[in-house]
Amino acid sequence: MAANPGFPLTLDVKGYPVLVVGGDEEAAEKTQRLLDAGAKVIVISPTLHERLKQLAASAKVIHRGRQFRETDLESVILVLNMIRGDRDFARMLFAKARERKFSLWSVDFPEASTVNMPAVVEAGHARIAISTSGMAPALSGFMKEDLERILDSEFVAFVEWLGQLREQAKSNEPDVEKRRTMLREALDGFRLLGKVQYPKVWLDEREKARPGETIAKQSVGGSGNK
Repeated sequence: MAANPGFPLTLDVKGYPVLVVGGDEEAAEKTQRLLDAGAKVIVISPTLHERLKQLAASAKVIHRGRQFRETDLESVILVLNMIRGDRDFARMLFAKARERKFSLWSVDFPEASTVNMPAVVEAGHARIAISTSGMAPALSGFMKEDLERILDSEFVAFVEWLGQLREQAKSNEPDVEKRRTMLREALDGFRLLGKVQYPKVWLDEREKARPGETIAKQSVGGSGNK
């Protein structure tokens, strides 16, 4: 299965209209992230998760309590399709995204999306995006949880200190190369250490595959001796 990793970027949505189609808990989580980024969010759904109801009641989002209409696409720069299981709808939106030049992410259909939605680890000012290019989205979630445990309050304080050090260096040291050297020295000794622990089902799969791998290697070696 081929995957297109795309070109990683962050999108500035501050002040721009963004459409969220769907009203479940996951739609609520994505809506909150968009609001945190400064987007003007429009939610299209006949029903809403409780959190979305609160956001609509406080006028933090615009809610259109009905099914999607093509006119909803006017002026938006990004559409998040949170409707699961409807491939025809996802493909229709994909065609419209190509035609109208807006970005589209469909929760169930990475092949009918123009952008990937990574799992994001937030630790103070640090942001780490994790993506499997649509191959294994659940894995991104597991990696996010583990990184959130690793990047604790001390890491947040460390990043804050580095930022303060950088500002001091900019004020006190006019030479750019000397500033870079100072900041690199401040990072000397920093390492993000970890070990991957694999599930038993994968280890069993690897064990089953090993005899075949051995045979293949022997076969290649044998043919080379002829």
